[in-house]
Amino acid sequence: MTTATSPRALEHPTRDQIRLEAVLHALADPVRLRIVRDMARERAELSCSYFDLPVTKSTTTHHFRVLREGGVIRQTYRGTAKLNALREDDLEALFPGLLVTVLAAADAQATREDAAGARADR
Repeated sequence: MTTATSPRALEHPTRDQIRLEAVLHALADPVRLRIVRDMARERAELSCSYFDLPVTKSTTTHHFRVLREGGVIRQTYRGTAKLNALREDDLEALFPGLLVTVLAAADAQATREDAAGARADR
């Protein structure tokens, strides 16, 4: 794990320390998967405040920590903002196709759920 060099630096696993079990655990939660889907769609570093999540601020912080400690995202401070970026290159190098496949499956599931919700509204 890379150690924090200043009080505002956050610890992240190095590429070699990222474990499949931790990545799958991080992606298994619906809120965390939603965060990752948003990040993949935007393809940019996003501040924590960008995300409109149906949980408390402390729970949001927990979800970002699980994603960071699992090696799915990298968090950095810029001024007072904490920015989040997907570690796509690291994940692709370690687990080829995993992130793309999980995101495609999540998109397909969301499409099915949206269609079912639309049918229920009729």
